[in-house]
Amino acid sequence: MKNLLRLALAADAVALITVMLGSWTRINGAGLTCPDWPLCRGQLLPSLANGTLWEWAHRLFAFSVAPLVVALMVVAWRERRHSPFIAPSVGVIALLFFVQVWLGAATVRLANTPSSVVLHWATAMALIAAISAMAVFAAASRTGRNEGGNAAPGATPTVWMLAATAFVAFATMCVGAYVSSSGAGLACLSIPGCAGSVVVYTPGQDVQMLHRFAAAATLICAAASLALVWARPASRRVRVAAGVGAALVCVQVLLGLLNVALRLPTDLREAHAVNAALVFLSFVLATVFAALDASVFDRRLALTNEPR
Repeated sequence: MKNLLRLALAADAVALITVMLGSWTRINGAGLTCPDWPLCRGQLLPSLANGTLWEWAHRLFAFSVAPLVVALMVVAWRERRHSPFIAPSVGVIALLFFVQVWLGAATVRLANTPSSVVLHWATAMALIAAISAMAVFAAASRTGRNEGGNAAPGATPTVWMLAATAFVAFATMCVGAYVSSSGAGLACLSIPGCAGSVVVYTPGQDVQMLHRFAAAATLICAAASLALVWARPASRRVRVAAGVGAALVCVQVLLGLLNVALRLPTDLREAHAVNAALVFLSFVLATVFAALDASVFDRRLALTNEPR
């Protein structure tokens, strides 16, 4: 299981760097500096001037992810008997990986339309989440124990709340990607309303306000999740992951306000995108930890109740 864990961590790191490079490339207006795919202007190594460096580097990292993911799936399939979660994870990773490759080519052919950008981003983040879960399963199987503490009884409500928070954070992130790629980042220059009113008139203002409502929902869900994991029995790792996620949501709200107030500086836009990804992944990990805790407790309970 050591090799599986190392591969999962390596694939996770390279995939996350690839996503961040892709975001930086788009934010800097370099998303179409390579108008063809998989080559760039018909060349393997084109001129890297005028922003082409960012798009070319993004593709280089994307191609580097492929062998890592393939190796991860092969090793995970061999180790599938060590955990009931590994085989389903392999299937999810395989599906998301092939969809992501296809979307990478489609996004170029569609000239980075907002819808294609959102689908590309969403699939990439789902793939990273699946690989992160695989790393957790590999680590749990390798140590042969749940964690440093005991499994949490009655963890199912916590799992559902954390999963709901991860889903809301994912949806908010996708709406934010649409806002950014459609040029609607400054459609609403006032807070909390739009153009001094809560009545919205233009498509850009519609999607901007939708993003704000989704962000508020994420903040509420994050606070509810944090309260729940402290009010009910939960392992330390679940509480840490949920706490980190809630803190990052607060940072995300601040970054969103600063982006509007400072009129979308490039560095702040990228920080907003990176932090959104980290919020989502924090609650994904919290959900996976809580699910593992619940499954371990259920197995222990079943063994205790077995007739002797």
